[in-house]
Amino acid sequence: MTTTTHKTIGVVAATSAGHHAAATLAAAWPTEVRLYPGAADLRTAFESCDAVVAFLAIGATVRSLAPLLGHKSTDAPVVCIDESLRHAIALLGGHHGANTLAERVSELLGCTPVITTASDTAGAQALDSYGADLGFTIENPDQLAPIGTALLSGAPVALRGTDSWPLPVLNAAGGEAQAVIAVSDLVDADSIATGDDLGTRAETLVYRPPSLVVGVGASRGVSAEEVLDAVDRALAGGGLSPASVARLASVDAKADEVGILEAARRRGWQVVFHPAEVLAKVQVPNPSEVVLAEVGTPSVAEAAARYDGPNRPLAELIVSKTKSVPAGIEPPAGMATATPAGLAAEPVRPSLAPMATAAVARLAPRGRLALIGLGPGARDLLPPRAVAELRRASVVIGLDQYLDQIRDLLRPGTEVRATGLGSEEARARDAVRTAREGRAVALVGSGDSGLYAMASPALDLFADLDDVDVVGVPGITASLAASNILGAPLGHDHAVISLSDLHTPWPAIERRVKAAAEGDFVTVFYNPRSKGRDWQLGHVLGILKQHRPPTTPVGCVRDASRPGERAWISTLSEFDPADVDMYTIVLVGSTHTRVAAGRMVTPRGYTWSAE
Repeated sequence: MTTTTHKTIGVVAATSAGHHAAATLAAAWPTEVRLYPGAADLRTAFESCDAVVAFLAIGATVRSLAPLLGHKSTDAPVVCIDESLRHAIALLGGHHGANTLAERVSELLGCTPVITTASDTAGAQALDSYGADLGFTIENPDQLAPIGTALLSGAPVALRGTDSWPLPVLNAAGGEAQAVIAVSDLVDADSIATGDDLGTRAETLVYRPPSLVVGVGASRGVSAEEVLDAVDRALAGGGLSPASVARLASVDAKADEVGILEAARRRGWQVVFHPAEVLAKVQVPNPSEVVLAEVGTPSVAEAAARYDGPNRPLAELIVSKTKSVPAGIEPPAGMATATPAGLAAEPVRPSLAPMATAAVARLAPRGRLALIGLGPGARDLLPPRAVAELRRASVVIGLDQYLDQIRDLLRPGTEVRATGLGSEEARARDAVRTAREGRAVALVGSGDSGLYAMASPALDLFADLDDVDVVGVPGITASLAASNILGAPLGHDHAVISLSDLHTPWPAIERRVKAAAEGDFVTVFYNPRSKGRDWQLGHVLGILKQHRPPTTPVGCVRDASRPGERAWISTLSEFDPADVDMYTIVLVGSTHTRVAAGRMVTPRGYTWSAE
């Protein structure tokens, strides 16, 4: 199911109840909403907006839109909501946004989403959107139906080439992942293949990844036809699919070359131009002194194909420099125009006067690392984005007790790597290493991944190379959960300090507590006390007592948002550190924090005089 956020939502309503609900939706929606006051405006909304929410009957909606329908991949998704706001029905474009839209609208309006696409109701992977967020295209959509039927029926489906891409788990109907067999020699089964080579079976559903970069060199005044001739010869020579071309690339001296720009436009390919001094540093099999003298780099086609940007690994050159053949002229029999990578290109007779060259490189798949905080523990405090990323991953790594909380959210067949306490660095290294292999990885922790959790050790490992797409998912921290249980103690400036000296020397912790005390910050203590650390909390409270009155509120929450949650408020003079443990968050107020109706409150306004 796609998680695309539509830029423009057209909301159509015909009755007063519909208009009221439409206004409510518009006020809460994060992107542009266009309100249309009557059913007659439905077609306008469908043709001009990215998606449509219609407070209309299904029959009326279908009859109105039927003449406008084209293909499900290009039509705007449509969701219908009944007059009583009981159901939000994904009517058109389920896997292209309507299913997600129905669910999001239902959350805002209190409806029940109605999803009827077979893969969603049966728990199988939606094949028409598989890999879409990575830029994959389906070469033979006629195979969607038979392969989809096989998945829904639980029949074996062989996978080929999916392991090296950050794709989600492909599971069959009812969550039976074992019906999907990751082997390359299963002859009798239906199959799904991902790859850029042309050697696939006719009965295979083929997904083409954007894995190829075609470097192009050209003489001034080259035609688009000749550029495409060189490109097509290079692709054909390597047995490669044009559908996998991610972009054309050349040297910046050719940025205004009309033939290159037009060739890219005709094929719908992106085109990029790199500085000559950058391409000059790329190692290639066929450097040329003539090219160096002309544009400042000994290679254009081969170097531009390999270069993937700063701090990125060079792409693998798989087809060396290939020369075009001008229209109306055929090369002599036996003369090669496409050369396997690593071999010197064969000379072409001067009389052929080629004006374009092309070379092909294969990009290393960029893995995906999602850094996920599960929040304080309650399922309803787990962000929806975290749930989507957990289902998006093929490998999930984390502390065993945290993974136990969310195993039911994972797609069947997801690889789970659970470790015990004290293995943070090992988990981070495992996650980064696996993501660098091209997999889709979720690294899980509690609270927010960026606060005393796994994001920091994982991101520290990327200092040398940017070769993985990293997604950070905000989570609700234990301090925020505890603060809301106690009242509003974090209403103004505050400091968050861990009293664990496993990663931070105690003298550094002590200096930070002193600074927070002198600055009159509300102070939140993580890891306040354990069996082996039973004196630190009392010591830091003594520091705070030197700067705050004995009546300063101290709030504690144990197991915030979890079964057995306990919260209490004391004062600096009466608080007993022995009442807390590692599962407790301790919040010490500032000199302005007070208790109002049993709740801790730190005023937000600047109504006092600064000292």
